[in-house]
Amino acid sequence: MSNDDRGSRPAPTAATDDHAAHAPETFAHGADIGVRGHGPTLAAAFAAAAVALTSVVTDPAGVRPTTAVEIRCRAPDAELLLFEWLNALVYEMATRRMLFSRYEVAIDGDELHALAFGEPVDRERHQPTVEVKGATCTELRVQRAPPGWVAQCVVDV
Repeated sequence: MSNDDRGSRPAPTAATDDHAAHAPETFAHGADIGVRGHGPTLAAAFAAAAVALTSVVTDPAGVRPTTAVEIRCRAPDAELLLFEWLNALVYEMATRRMLFSRYEVAIDGDELHALAFGEPVDRERHQPTVEVKGATCTELRVQRAPPGWVAQCVVDV
C-alpha cells in the first residue's frame, strides 16, 4: 500500500462500552501510520485508540470478540500510559497471534487495567494488511478535547 493510499480515514468501527463522539481513525505519517481515539472519558479514548490500532491490521468489525485477554500497565503520565498500552496490545497480538476488536479499559491514576476481546488470526478471513511493530513517541498526545478526550500516537509498521 502506498502512502497515498493510507491517508487519513475513519477506521472501521467496533463495539466499545463507551460510545465515542468521533470514530477511531488512522492518519498517514511517512512510512508509518498514526492512530487516534476520541472518547467521552480518558478510558474510552484509550479503547478507541486500540480499535484504531486494530484497524491498521484489519477491519475490527470482522474480528469476533470470543476470547478475553487481561492487560495491565503503568506509567507516570497519560501519554506514556497510552504508549505502554498500545505496546502491550502489540505484544499480545504478536505472541498470542490474535486480533482484538473490543476493549474494556479502566484507568486509575497511573495504572491501566483492561480486557481485550478478540480471536486468533484467520489469514483468509481477516486478511491482515501489515504487522504493527510497536507504538512510538512520535506525535504522542493525550489531552482533553471537548466534549471528551483524544489519545494518539504513530505506530511503526
